[in-house]
Amino acid sequence: MGFSAVPPRVDPALVPRVVDLFARRADAGLVLQDPPWAELLAGRDPEALVRANPLGIADYFRGKGLRVVASIDPADGLDRSRDSPALVAAGRSLAEPEVRELYRRYVGAFVALVRPEALALASETNLIRAVAPASVYGGLVAAANVAAAEARQRDPALRLMITVQVDVASGRLPGGAGAGIARDRADFPFLQALGLSSYPYLAGFNDPEDLPLDYYSRLVAEAPLPLYVIEGGWTSSGALGGSPDEQRRYIERHARMLDAAQALAWFQITFTDLDPAAWPAGVGPFASLGLVDVSLQPKPALAPWDAAFARPREGP
Repeated sequence: MGFSAVPPRVDPALVPRVVDLFARRADAGLVLQDPPWAELLAGRDPEALVRANPLGIADYFRGKGLRVVASIDPADGLDRSRDSPALVAAGRSLAEPEVRELYRRYVGAFVALVRPEALALASETNLIRAVAPASVYGGLVAAANVAAAEARQRDPALRLMITVQVDVASGRLPGGAGAGIARDRADFPFLQALGLSSYPYLAGFNDPEDLPLDYYSRLVAEAPLPLYVIEGGWTSSGALGGSPDEQRRYIERHARMLDAAQALAWFQITFTDLDPAAWPAGVGPFASLGLVDVSLQPKPALAPWDAAFARPREGP
């Protein structure tokens, strides 16, 4: 169980405070990384780029006794219909073999230096397939597969995965049609685990109790894979139809869903709420997912998280 080190505002000085606060209620940290595309395109050394940023976060996690799981997202995390903003700004795309080669090299350096125990190489692949041009999805598939081969060479013991958008796979969002994840498993044959993303308050669920207990487990019922929740949550913002109490009840419901799925890991990207004024406009729907607010004060949802963390856990 754990979080990434994203702070409420874009202030590196806040990162240690956030990690120090969640480390007492977590046993793992999520290193969430966009490839530094502008620097890679400019010819910067991938190992130097890894040492300059994600390696420090991983080392800080380990210094707190936390295990390290990582997710590198080569696409646009806020707009799944297009390439990464840095690639778009440079007039480049994952559809280009040269760009995919940069991704391969960066992933290789990341694995060698950061040494995560599990790594997602593409995020919300089914949502990208549903809303992006075929060239973007095709480039993502090719990039993830060449990066997987590089990662496997660097660390044969590393567990590789992608993430899928559960609400799309279940037909709750446009483009999903309840299609499941068969196409994702076929396009990314290196999978040794499956990462999950779910934001049910954006997918038509009005109450946390409406979520089926098998919402996750049915995705892999016919062909089991270890499950890692990498991102998701329930907003406490009334503007989006949520409330602090609904968020609290979601954490309680989510724990039961993870029990039913025998999931291995439960991450939220944000431990804190995000200050909308300090982040791009696209984070608005996700700004109130934290278990503490922007001032690092507890919200009602923190108590059921702490209760779940206090339970004995089994497995690797």
